[in-house]
Amino acid sequence: MTSAQLLTDAFGRIREVVHEVVEGLTPEQLAYRIDEDANSIAWLVWHLTRIQDDHMADVMGTEQVWTADGWADRFALPFDASDTGYGHTSDEVAAVKVSSGDLLTGYYDAVHAKSVAYLASVRDDDLTRIVDQGWDPPVTLGVRLISVISDDLQHAGQAAIIKGIL
Repeated sequence: MTSAQLLTDAFGRIREVVHEVVEGLTPEQLAYRIDEDANSIAWLVWHLTRIQDDHMADVMGTEQVWTADGWADRFALPFDASDTGYGHTSDEVAAVKVSSGDLLTGYYDAVHAKSVAYLASVRDDDLTRIVDQGWDPPVTLGVRLISVISDDLQHAGQAAIIKGIL
């Protein structure tokens, strides 16, 4: 198994959890918050997708799926198009409402497809390429990819817990 295949498998696991969590839920259930400061399933899935979209577009040097494919317009959220949800307040979390789970999984699937298409071209030597000088030490492609996987799986797991409570 190559590194690219291993990474593709990990991103596929995120996709599986996202679909399992969102499947069969109403817009009200997707917006449900355990308490007034908790995240909702809709926010968690939107946010994890935005992070993957943002970070993968950055390493690929491409426009994000969010803006390039019109997802920002379809979601019609009251945020700047560059917003990924990082640092959102409780009120901003509450503002993430969707008309259906299909909107969330549609956006996720579009980001996932772009991500795995890119991963197919990644070679082991590519993983040491510096992609972010803003950290000490600078962030390599390999570290960035693992960071996205880790963050996305944590948020998907949080969403799964909320679905279990529902």
